[in-house]
Amino acid sequence: MKNLLIIAMILAAAAIMCTGCTGQSDQINVSGEDEKFRTVTDLRGEEVRVPADIERVITISDGLVEGVMTVLGEEDKIVGVGSSCIQRNFNYTYPTTTDESYEYKDGMNPVTYLNKDWIMNITRVGESGSAINYETLAGLNPDVVIIRVGSCTMRSMDDEGVQKSIRTIESLRIPVVVLKAHPCFDEPDLTTISDEIEIIGSVFGKEEEASELADYLKSLVDRVYERTKDIPESEKPPVLIFGASPKSRQSGGAGNVKGTDTIESYFIEEIVYAKNAYQEEGNSVIVSAEQVLAINPDVIVLGTSSGYHPPEELYSAPYYQDLQEISAVKNRKVSSFPREPCNCAKRLEYPIDIMVIAKAAYPGLFEDIDLEDWLIDFYMNVYVVDQATAKELLSAQWMEWCVDKCIACG
Repeated sequence: MKNLLIIAMILAAAAIMCTGCTGQSDQINVSGEDEKFRTVTDLRGEEVRVPADIERVITISDGLVEGVMTVLGEEDKIVGVGSSCIQRNFNYTYPTTTDESYEYKDGMNPVTYLNKDWIMNITRVGESGSAINYETLAGLNPDVVIIRVGSCTMRSMDDEGVQKSIRTIESLRIPVVVLKAHPCFDEPDLTTISDEIEIIGSVFGKEEEASELADYLKSLVDRVYERTKDIPESEKPPVLIFGASPKSRQSGGAGNVKGTDTIESYFIEEIVYAKNAYQEEGNSVIVSAEQVLAINPDVIVLGTSSGYHPPEELYSAPYYQDLQEISAVKNRKVSSFPREPCNCAKRLEYPIDIMVIAKAAYPGLFEDIDLEDWLIDFYMNVYVVDQATAKELLSAQWMEWCVDKCIACG
């Protein structure tokens, strides 16, 4: 009976809301005690009043919000999450033509690994392909809900289901801070990730620490750009971001590729200053082996696509033997992004993707950078962990291939 009453209250509140309202003015009874609240302007442009002393947070994100909270030392305030990918470890096995197999165990989002003792067991209020469970959400009594639209659970601000979810949570008199990831914008860009980080910092009154984190990530990107920005057009190698997806193979293709309107293409062409080998629009476009052979990229970077895909899979898996004449495969110029579960929007690890592309495209230009050492420094500086933990994070993202197995690593 109690559960039915809660659901009825939720539905009744949602029904009386006007579609164009945000509900912000009704969320908190201020009672003249402004010092107990702070105002945060989210990426809708809405001013959201949140408690100054936040104790209970629900996140609907694939790791960006949780990652920033971990860096800021606020992770223990998470009482509910909205993504299954930050509550899982992943395991994959790949065959080879020599009857050996490559086995990858316990792959995790870095924020999952750092918080694995508790984050696996807290309540999940939603996940990709499922509606938010409002009864469960309300029962957790959160001080604030932070939603990242563009994540796998809430993919688009244009989606009426997403708009309804935001309005319904607001109708429960719960402050809702909405972030908009880069897929929500017409042009791929990285400045929006910095904006998201800084807004999360403002929620917890840690603007300075959040700004330092955003600036550090940007500095890593700028260092790549400064090395590559003057490369002549004639010297830019074609780089293909290839998803070696078993689902794509089941659909009759060899895999899938990232088109010119994706954030990965932005990494390639606007930061690394190489060429996207696939010069059409589209995200995860299924392509045949014949199409890949015709594209014939100089460099291939394997991304997360229905699983993790190491360079060795393209070299030795029996189902990719028809791609062995591709220039990148013949010359052993295949690299891999780290394991990125629920890769709908980039998270704190986006500079890793950029450095992997840069090392693969221009190994001579980045010869002085040992990717293993660079990764360890990255994890230590971003997550403020010791070297041993940084090495564990490298392993959790299955980046050991860079130690001694790839020409791109220098």
